[in-house]
Amino acid sequence: MAGGWARDGAVQDQIDDTIADAVKRARADMPTGEAAKYCAECGEEIPEARRRALPGTRTCVVCQSARDANRASAGINRRGSKDSQLR
Repeated sequence: MAGGWARDGAVQDQIDDTIADAVKRARADMPTGEAAKYCAECGEEIPEARRRALPGTRTCVVCQSARDANRASAGINRRGSKDSQLR
């Protein structure tokens, strides 16, 4: 049940759109092609197991973990409420 001017199912549509955007972003961030032998950030050798598991990888585990920790979410505010926009 939706409230106000929203139609029934609008909340689920917002949830589905948020998930679809996250999946698209994750797929776009996935490396492709042949994996690098040495890390593009620190120059250390990338282990063979990582290169086989992640084709196209360009960074070692340590550098990739640091990059992932610094990634900011640039999500879209689909709630539209005043309170959520003030955060």
